[in-house]
Amino acid sequence: MARKVLVLDEQLMAELKALAAARDKSLSILVDQFLREGLERARATRKRRPPLPRSRNMGRELVDVADRDALYDIFDRESGLISEPDPPVARSK
Repeated sequence: MARKVLVLDEQLMAELKALAAARDKSLSILVDQFLREGLERARATRKRRPPLPRSRNMGRELVDVADRDALYDIFDRESGLISEPDPPVARSK
C-alpha cells in the first residue's frame, strides 16, 4: 500500500480519530473505507441519466411532415418570405 500525506482540518482529524476508536479500527482503515464509499457513490451518480421528458398531446397535426412542399410553404409563410394567398375573386356573369 502506498503512503501518502493528506492535509486535513484539525476538527475533522479529531472526529476521524474518535470514530476509528469507537469502531475499534485504525485511522488508515477507516479513511480508506470512507474514500472507497465516496468514490463508489461518485461513480454511481455519474452513471445516472436524466429522466426523459414526458410527451404531451398537442392536438392533431396541421401538416403532413412527409409532404416536403407543404412544410416548405409553412416555413416560408411563418418566416415572412411569402404572404398568405389572396382569396379567390368571384366573377360576375
